[in-house]
Amino acid sequence: MYKKYVSEFIGTFFLLFIGTGAIMVNTINNNALGSVGISFAFGFIIFILIYLFGNTSGAHFNPAVTIALSFSGKFKSSEVIPYIISQVLGGTLASFVLKILLGNISSMGATIPANNIRNSSIIAVIVEFIFTFLLMYVIMRVSSSSKDDDFTGAFAIGLTIFIGALVAGPISGGSFNPARTIAPAIVSGNYTDLWVYIVAPIAGAIVGTTIYSATGNDESESETLVNNEIIYKTLDNEI
Repeated sequence: MYKKYVSEFIGTFFLLFIGTGAIMVNTINNNALGSVGISFAFGFIIFILIYLFGNTSGAHFNPAVTIALSFSGKFKSSEVIPYIISQVLGGTLASFVLKILLGNISSMGATIPANNIRNSSIIAVIVEFIFTFLLMYVIMRVSSSSKDDDFTGAFAIGLTIFIGALVAGPISGGSFNPARTIAPAIVSGNYTDLWVYIVAPIAGAIVGTTIYSATGNDESESETLVNNEIIYKTLDNEI
């Protein structure tokens, strides 16, 4: 059982270390990576982490995903808190390591609504909700697929993160993940509009699972409800 929590801890650590690290390196090197490079870092590390840890923990790395899956009955409610604790601790450790290595740069890659947009907090809520909805819908589609292709599922989710970060990044910071925002906020001390990145992703993920359950093509729904250990691996190859 503890392997799952360790996997979530390690996975979220690397998600933050690579993703927010890319933001900090971009600042240090005068926009050398750019928005495309940062988005690629987030999307590609998610792709790798899902491929590495999908069999162990389901590769959530995101409290919104964990909560939404539990809400929909696809994840054990007793494991929600341990998963979230593992995710937040892993991300926070990554932010601490980055602070030691690079200093408190760009608020440790924190997600903050754009200050050049009117009603930026409200717009950030809407953007974070929409993209987390999309992300959760993709996750649900991948988890219910009857095709045994881990690579394709991981790629689809990573590509969704890439597109979301690229489009939403300049508006909301492109979080879609409470742990991804909470960790740098704790370490940098910048809690600006933190509620946005807790409420909107969780709401978007829950609505995403609900709408998918009503409209999606759950080819092996009954098996998904019983065999709940992994969300990114196809149901023909359960653990």
